Amino acid sequence: MAIDNTVLAFFRRELSLMTTLTMKPIPIEMDTPLQGYAAADELGDAIEKYDELFGVDVSDLDMVHYYPWKLEWFFRKWFTEEPIKQVSKPLTVRMFAESAKAGKWLFD
Repeated sequence: MAIDNTVLAFFRRELSLMTTLTMKPIPIEMDTPLQGYAAADELGDAIEKYDELFGVDVSDLDMVHYYPWKLEWFFRKWFTEEPIKQVSKPLTVRMFAESAKAGKWLFD
């Protein structure tokens, strides 16, 4: 459990904080899809730092499995309640935490 909190704190520190229009913070959680939370270049930089800090070889992490990612348009919820159908898998903090416990990238 400690590694989960450490990895979660790492991503909260490395990625810009997302907010609502009223500036209410939307913190990253263990199952937050990171592709929808951060820009691809910011996420890539965070993954490189994760590799260095946690010693997990992320060279097996194939981003093709996680992109393209469809971002939800803010006003979409006013026009439809149907969820966006993603064609790619979500990349979550939980995946990075589990890989940190194992010492290698576990997914794909």
